[in-house]
Amino acid sequence: MNEDQAVSALNALAHTQRLRVFRALIVAGPEGMTPSTLADQLDVARNTLSFHLKELAHAGLVTIEQQGRNLIYRAEYGHMNGLIGYLTEHCCQGGVCEVTESTRCDC
Repeated sequence: MNEDQAVSALNALAHTQRLRVFRALIVAGPEGMTPSTLADQLDVARNTLSFHLKELAHAGLVTIEQQGRNLIYRAEYGHMNGLIGYLTEHCCQGGVCEVTESTRCDC
């Protein structure tokens, strides 16, 4: 992943509705979801959802598959993992980054 791709993905996720949609698709797993199921589950108007799905697809975070008369949206796990990898590539001064009990928050 390069810097422009990371910025595009982060920009797409920097909206409450799009973040909710993306998280719902992550939970749905490889089966994905139709827009109508997503709209019902998230209580979002279908036209609004369509706009957000288009933005997520443009950023490479979701894929779209035509199945008969339905569109199936799926989280693009490879792109998501690429973003996480990009963000953590140089963490911990280049060493192995592990969370230990002493660094965890007891919130």
